Amino acid sequence: MPPMTEVEGRRLALSNLDKVLYPSTGTTKGEVLHYCATTAGSLLAHLYNRPVSFLRYPNGPDGQHFFTKNVPPGAPSWVRSAEVPRSGGKTARQVLVQDVSTLMWAANLVVEFHAPQWQADTPGVADRLVLDLDPGAPATVVECCTVAMWLRERLAADGLHSYAKTSGSKGLHVLVPLEPTPSDDVSAYAKAIAIEAEADLPGLVVHTMARAQRPGKVFVDYSQNAAAKTTASAYTLRARPEPTVSTPVTWDEVRDCRTVEELTFLMDDIKPRLERYGDLLGPLINLNRARPLP
Repeated sequence: MPPMTEVEGRRLALSNLDKVLYPSTGTTKGEVLHYCATTAGSLLAHLYNRPVSFLRYPNGPDGQHFFTKNVPPGAPSWVRSAEVPRSGGKTARQVLVQDVSTLMWAANLVVEFHAPQWQADTPGVADRLVLDLDPGAPATVVECCTVAMWLRERLAADGLHSYAKTSGSKGLHVLVPLEPTPSDDVSAYAKAIAIEAEADLPGLVVHTMARAQRPGKVFVDYSQNAAAKTTASAYTLRARPEPTVSTPVTWDEVRDCRTVEELTFLMDDIKPRLERYGDLLGPLINLNRARPLP
């Protein structure tokens, strides 16, 4: 029998705690769960009231990966969920990670957390915008930083506050808190900004997904603003060779970045960063920072 633990008065079976999930660092499942528990306050703040999708990788990043949006079979009865629109007028239910017990239950499945730009009670009405900067080799996060600084200035010209985090993979995410706005309108604005970035930085930026155009350039992916799309949440671990984390960063760090290593953060880096900076993405959930879409 897997060991039982009690979280917020709820009993959880946590399995295979000694299993090595990240062979390159020897990181075990137990250590992953410990990370989620000790980072719960920040993780939950950015998951709260957003229907989550899970990218599951139960045998580590070298094993099978699969997305699941529906509530997983066997979920405890106390796990909350929300009805989410699907194509064709259909609906389905997705998990809401609202508390530490649900977070730990989900983490025991070994997942990346992905969430939409809208909240459960207003499907398809976004309260934030995201631009996902994805470098095509040999470009790296260093080139993404140049693009991010351009985007920051451009968004500021429209009166919008922007914030940055690493994707936890190869690139960066630039995020903007918004007054509630239909996702279609946010997508159209984000696409226009991506096209403008390509026109202003033609040797560095592309706004289309065509692989042939992307080597050495940064793809400004605006599509994750569509109501049906999701983005890796802040502080989620990623299914990468090492236990990298989608990590909020300062604009000074973005501006000064010269190497990939400077913006690569592992699980053990997050607690010291939270102690030093607090939650750098806190303004995303502060209504005082939200602005209307131009």
